[in-house]
Amino acid sequence: MVKSSSLFSLLSQIFVFQQLAVLCVSQDFDFFYFVQQWPGSYCDSKQSCCYPTTGKPAPDFGIHGLWPNYNDGSYPSNCDSSNPFDPSSISSIKSQMQSEWPTLACPSGDGDKFWRHEWNKHGTCSEDILDQPGYFQAALKLKQETDLLNVLQNAGINPDGKFYSLTSITKAIRDSTGFTPGLECNVDESGNTQLYQIYICVDTSATNLIECPVLPRGKCSSRIEFPIF
Repeated sequence: MVKSSSLFSLLSQIFVFQQLAVLCVSQDFDFFYFVQQWPGSYCDSKQSCCYPTTGKPAPDFGIHGLWPNYNDGSYPSNCDSSNPFDPSSISSIKSQMQSEWPTLACPSGDGDKFWRHEWNKHGTCSEDILDQPGYFQAALKLKQETDLLNVLQNAGINPDGKFYSLTSITKAIRDSTGFTPGLECNVDESGNTQLYQIYICVDTSATNLIECPVLPRGKCSSRIEFPIF
């Protein structure tokens, strides 16, 4: 017969395990990074790229992801393995996803592998707020609202292979959105630093732009190339 103290201890342990399981599924976070990448910079590197099976994407920034983050720069990931990516959940917006969130990885794909990675690693950490279609729809809406290529071109900053100051790119985006972006650069095959990704910070509802609590380390020079695509 189990003694009452032993039973209480066992029940306490079960309760703790249950709470830990809930915490593993339901992650708190402080803000989102909404990240867009320039396809010309992705492709103009040693790793190169592969166009998706739907063909070469339009010369525009493409979504990389919507990433829950903490104020100290760390982030949760892979928060709920019981809720994997379901392609049918975005069937109604798949054509828009292929246009605005294209894959450039090799070998060529239709986007499902890319989106699966983004949902499983990042989306599951915000599933208390956004279900799968809501997560992807929120990112599509943010892309339309920020319209980065148009913002830069209106400031005379064009994807023409020329070099622009980091300050001018930052200012153009800040003047348009009201908030300072994070800029990330990579290096082309000739060793030139080029504009690769732009980080915009968004509140935990994934609707309102905010000032970034912490900016990513972008490894950018004072003047960077904006390559043709």
